[in-house]
Order: sequence, then C-alpha cells, then structure tokens
Amino acid sequence: METMQTLVAAIRPLDEHKQTVAAKHIDGLVKPLNSLGRLETLAIQLAGMPGLFQLESLNKEIIVMCADHGVYDEGVTVSPKVVTYLQALNMQKGISGVCALAKTNQTSVLPVDIGIDGEQIENMLSLKVSRGSGNIAQGPAMSREEAEHLLLAAARLVKKRADDGISVFGTGELGMANTTPASAIISVLSGCDPHEVVGIGANLPHDKLQHKEGIVRQAIRVNQPDAADAVDVLAKVGGYDLVGMTGVILGAAACGLPVVLDGFLSYAAAIAACQIAPEAKHYCIPSHFSAEKGSQRALEHLGLTPYLYLDLRLGEGSGAAMAMSIVSAACAMYSQMGVLAETGISLKA
Repeated sequence: METMQTLVAAIRPLDEHKQTVAAKHIDGLVKPLNSLGRLETLAIQLAGMPGLFQLESLNKEIIVMCADHGVYDEGVTVSPKVVTYLQALNMQKGISGVCALAKTNQTSVLPVDIGIDGEQIENMLSLKVSRGSGNIAQGPAMSREEAEHLLLAAARLVKKRADDGISVFGTGELGMANTTPASAIISVLSGCDPHEVVGIGANLPHDKLQHKEGIVRQAIRVNQPDAADAVDVLAKVGGYDLVGMTGVILGAAACGLPVVLDGFLSYAAAIAACQIAPEAKHYCIPSHFSAEKGSQRALEHLGLTPYLYLDLRLGEGSGAAMAMSIVSAACAMYSQMGVLAETGISLKA
C-alpha cells in the first residue's frame, strides 16, 4: 500500500463462487427459506470477502478518527472546541458513548489523534500532521499531498490491525464542527444542493441553520472542488477525520475485510471512498440511519440501506458499535445453526 494506485488496485471484487456456496448452505439451514431476511444477505456478503476465511470468532474494532476543524471559527456549532480534546480523553479512558456500546458485543475501540488542536494525549495513537485543518470557508482544509498521506496512513493502520487479528472494522469520528465539511463533501460528490444535506449536527439552534448552509456554500465557492476527484474534494472541503475514515474504508476493502459504517460522517467518507475505488462499496456495511438531515440523500447516492433506525446522531462510531451485534448474529446463523438434512426435519409442503 505504497501509493494510492496500489491501494486501489488491491481492492478485489467479492468472490461470487464463495457467495453461491454460502447461499446454498444458508438455504439448507433449519429454517424456512429466506426467513432470516437481510441477515442471510449479510452472511452471503461476508462469505464473499476474500479476507475472511471463516465466519466465526471474528475480532471486531472501531477506529475513531479525532480531529478539529478550522471552520469551527465560523460559528457553525454551539459546542466548545475543547470538547474534541476532552472527549478524546474520555475515549482513551474507555468511558465515551462508543466505548460503552462497543463493550456490549466485545468490540474494541481504537481512538486516533489525526488532528486534534491540543497536546498529544498520553498513549493515544497519533497520525497527526497538524493541530486542526484549515478553515474551509476561507481556503482548503489541507493540501492534496496531506490528504493522500493521511489516506495511506489510515489504510496502513488498518492493515496492521488486520495483521494483529482484527477481522471486522468500524468507522468513527470525533471533531467539533465536522458535520459542516461532511455536508460539503456530500453536496459536491452527490451533486445535491447544500440545503438538502445541512442539518443541526450537535444541537445547532434551528435559527442558525441558514448560516451553516451559507458557510457550506461559501466553502464550495471559495475552493471549487472537482466533483470528479474525491481526493481533491476531501482536501479542499473535508477535514482530517473525514480523510482518515475514508482511508479506513479503503484499507479494510484492500484487506478483503468488512467495514461497518457509522452515520452521517461515515456516509461522506464512504461516498469519497467509493468514488476512489468503486469495489470498496461491497465491503461496506451500513449500520444505522442517522438523524442528521442529509442522511437519506447520502444513502441514496451510496445505494445502501441501513440495518438500524434509532434516530441516533451521537457520532463517535456509536451506531457502528451497535451494528456489530448484527454482524455477529449473521455469522452465528451461518456457523452454528443446524442443517435440515441432518435433523430429519422436512419443510416441504
């Protein structure tokens, strides 16, 4: 994974033969045909991934990219900027929302400082190139070189964690004001108007939504990102956390392993990843339908249907943490259910 070209070239299509074998196996389990619905579809998807050699005892981990954003200075969120740093501390201690939820299904959480505007947190993994990205309302978030560097660094991190035994990855993020660049990315790459995607984020008062929408429009106008070049879009109107998440998605796909998306921020990263490498979509598992305004538009562009509808908008990877149980359930069904031919049960009319 030395270059973007080799990273993309490593992403292979799902193995159709393995999927056909998996579908036949599932049809022969002790249950009526198709009675476990999308759980069966998920198991078939997983079975076709070249990095998974069996569907049991899979180690799961959510990588949470933490970074600050220069666009915070434009008044697009009411949360104090220092919350990024303080919540990253809580995540490192294992007491944030995603950490609590991940513990319910034996999923580890790996917070990464990829651009927090603060001192290095003790024992936290760092990929930081700067203390916060540029203000996208005034200029680019980062250079293209920085974007490519971080995409590859995040992908290499995934490969290392896969070598350490992780088989299922999840995406998460932490950064005050980050729904603003996410909205800009989705607007540019999906070709929709900012009004369709700009929402309240972390409880922005509704009377300030028009201002936030205006900042997204300004960012797009000032930077003129190329909608046909996702790396250009990430560099100009994105942020370090969003670039890192995109790298996690590409890295997991390059390893032939599943990546469970979280909410709105994950959708933005997935749209970018799937433009860079269309085959990456087949490794994405959409966890939940985010309560953020632009979720429907983003998911329609991706062509993905989430598994959970819980009005979540915490971020951090919280929805991905909950959906890990669904992944485990699909694997348990595939690996542990009895086979009709061995039980003497006949379901034929």
